Amino acid sequence: MAQTQKLEGHAAVGMTTTQSPFIENAKNEGQLYIEQPYDLYSEENHAAWRQLYDRMLPQWKKYANPHFLRGIDNLCLDPQKVPRLDDVNKFLCSLTGFKAKAVSGYVPAFTFFDCLRQRDFPTTITIRDASKLDYLPEPDIFHDIAGHVPMHTDKAFADTLVRFGECAHTAAEIAASIRDHDEKIRRLTSVIKAMARFFWFTIEFGLMTGRDGLKAYGSGLLSSFGELEHSLTSPVVQRYPIQIEWVVNQYFEIDHYQPLLFTVESFDHLFSLVDKLEIWMKDGKLDNVSPGEPGVGEADLQSFLDAHK
Repeated sequence: MAQTQKLEGHAAVGMTTTQSPFIENAKNEGQLYIEQPYDLYSEENHAAWRQLYDRMLPQWKKYANPHFLRGIDNLCLDPQKVPRLDDVNKFLCSLTGFKAKAVSGYVPAFTFFDCLRQRDFPTTITIRDASKLDYLPEPDIFHDIAGHVPMHTDKAFADTLVRFGECAHTAAEIAASIRDHDEKIRRLTSVIKAMARFFWFTIEFGLMTGRDGLKAYGSGLLSSFGELEHSLTSPVVQRYPIQIEWVVNQYFEIDHYQPLLFTVESFDHLFSLVDKLEIWMKDGKLDNVSPGEPGVGEADLQSFLDAHK
């Protein structure tokens, strides 16, 4: 009864990003993995989902890769209201074994990658304010469910995410074998930076060649009304076939449209690149990547250090 009253007290506030007492309480109580309190979504939250979905649909038909479009159909997302993760998982899990797993906020790097290895996708359950549909620095449920999860219905893509999670374990094992603490931190920081850049330029902002030309498969593009079209049509965007040595040394910034993007030929190609990334990791080729963004936070480092204690 106390929990019911607690939820009822938050009902009017809803589940708006950065404004949800439910999420703040979960963080204060140290709860990373949570349940989706679906009854807390306000009409304004559902309206935001409707607006986002309605304006993205024609963009997806023009610029999204066919694997994503099949994924949208397979998930049977309701364009009118915020999805229930349980409903999403009924379709998703039967296809690739993946499932969306609600979290209260930021997931440290190793924990995130390990979730992927176990076919769990850490999923934000708040949604952006309806007055801020164009840009949000934090992920929200539209980015995660409408941007990421449709790709998780594709077996080759899902297997690539699992393979990426295995690479994180390799990185943690290598770090555990280094005795000198300062050298351990230096090399681990470089490896995490390389993995973050690879993930950014593929899973978040990747492009794919195909019979119908260049299409987007990265979730950062597929959840952005403005950047999806810009990424494929703007003459100021540089688009190059992916090369690991370039990607792991290329910094990125999150607060503007990306000026440089990389293309893959298929998800089998992407899987092979993750294999190569792990080989480079074992050979020490990721130990001295170029400085610059993204930064590697203390929580991310510690998550790797704690993985093989």
